[in-house]
Amino acid sequence: MAEKRSIFQEVDAQGAARVQPKGGMIDEGRRGARRGIRLWLMVLFALVVVMIAVGGLTRLTDSGLSITEWRPLTGALPPLNAADWQAEFERYQAIPQFQAQNSWMSLEDFKFIYWWEWGHRQLGRVIGLVWAVGFFGFLAARQIPVGWTRRLLLLGALGGLQGAVGWWMVHSGLGGDRTAVASYRLAAHLGLAFVILGFIAWYMLLLGRPEREVMQARRAREARLFGLGTGWLHFAFLQILIGALVAGIDAGRSYAEWPLMGGGLWPPQMMAFEPWWRNLFENAGTVQFIHRMTGYALLVFSVVVLLRGRRSANVATRSAFMLALYSVLAQVGVGIVTVVLAAPWQVAILHQFLAVIVWTLILRARFHAGYPLAQSVRGK
Repeated sequence: MAEKRSIFQEVDAQGAARVQPKGGMIDEGRRGARRGIRLWLMVLFALVVVMIAVGGLTRLTDSGLSITEWRPLTGALPPLNAADWQAEFERYQAIPQFQAQNSWMSLEDFKFIYWWEWGHRQLGRVIGLVWAVGFFGFLAARQIPVGWTRRLLLLGALGGLQGAVGWWMVHSGLGGDRTAVASYRLAAHLGLAFVILGFIAWYMLLLGRPEREVMQARRAREARLFGLGTGWLHFAFLQILIGALVAGIDAGRSYAEWPLMGGGLWPPQMMAFEPWWRNLFENAGTVQFIHRMTGYALLVFSVVVLLRGRRSANVATRSAFMLALYSVLAQVGVGIVTVVLAAPWQVAILHQFLAVIVWTLILRARFHAGYPLAQSVRGK
């Protein structure tokens, strides 16, 4: 007996019921474990933020040169007995930082800075392990969405590069007459950390919405605002790099006054070093002056971007740009306090942490301009 059909059911020419297509066909072929991968990326994001903070504290405690060898595998184990500790201490005693700056240290004093650097390196190993377990686990389960394998592999490659750059940085302070790492290498190390953080945050934002929704939102991109967001992001990155140069030579403690420097609009002897380009990296007054001026310029540019962002028809986009500007304002305020107080470590690390927030919120605003959230005709 033939099965009864609704009078509204579509049939083909032979009378057979036509199968209705399912919704979300784009997502069906591309979905993978989007939610699981996003949660994994959130863990990586949090670990990288902690890594940046620990790295800042390692710099502020002058602990970065306490381990004078790079042993990616065997270095995971700390000294286990008195002889091992003495050997590590003797290696540290052979470098210029100890001889010129820390010759007063006892073995117990050395242990304090050693544990900071050891913890910093261990956290790097943990991040690498979390990435590897997650990536190869999702890969083996065939749960990585189409087009995402290379993106996630890029994170691992950048993490490995970061380890090499970290050693390149440390090595600069182990010989010659240096008592600290080269500031430009410190800037490269911190800059790469922010690049990694930026990629993770961007991927989290993309995976936070269904694939079909992302594709539809891209067609509604506000191109000019997206371009301004890109420029804003690059400008903030430049300021972060200059801030690393300030930290690398303790330039933040050179002129503890604001808005003047040494009683003038700019510090005396800005070009005291020869050749002239050394002043851009080694002259504390010059480096702090550049950081201040770039900060003012970034603030002005942020206001310009916001004025354009406020004209967006999308409520979420306007809010994202406003929130990013608030973070810049907060960072400028904390930066001034850091200078006036001569950069105590508590305020200095807050200043660095706020840089992470500024970077992330500007990136988020750029994402909203590039992939606007759907809203009703009433703008809600």
